[in-house]
Amino acid sequence: MRPAIFIFGILGPSALVFAAVSSGGDSHQRCGFDFPVGPPDAAGFYDAQPFGANHHLGNDWNGIYGGDSDLGTPIHAIAAGTVVDATDYDGDWGNVLRIRHGCADGVESLYAHLDQILVAPGAPVVRGQLIGTMGNAHGRYRAHLHFEMRERSLPVGQGYSEDPSGYLDATAYIRAHRPPPSP
Repeated sequence: MRPAIFIFGILGPSALVFAAVSSGGDSHQRCGFDFPVGPPDAAGFYDAQPFGANHHLGNDWNGIYGGDSDLGTPIHAIAAGTVVDATDYDGDWGNVLRIRHGCADGVESLYAHLDQILVAPGAPVVRGQLIGTMGNAHGRYRAHLHFEMRERSLPVGQGYSEDPSGYLDATAYIRAHRPPPSP
């Protein structure tokens, strides 16, 4: 969404003066973020392993019915951005999708253990767009979404670390950067 620009004309004794004022505000607020499951508010899901618990660098989203009942559940883009990676990393990661959110100064979201990836690298996405389905890293785990948010592009492959530098508490970030209210 582009910020609104208001132009005011002011007549002076000998000139017409224009001033432009942007109502755009903070770029993170303009972007607007929703949760990747049960958008916009994660309805029907819970965070089974929050950011920081056991040095976890992401959030593990599960459906409220447990087990593999959420296998194949739609996964949605949390905000507008561009797909920068859509790769099967195999092993503990399985199918991984990364999106860079230019509207939020390059913040990146990572969606791991996907059953299906439905977008390709370079593709633009919008908030709420279907981008994949919940998986289990090719049978390695019970179905869930390992979801991370990063301040910048970081390699895939940690998941846990005593040093969370560069990683964001996704739940807190999304709650603080919700879409602006509709007019």
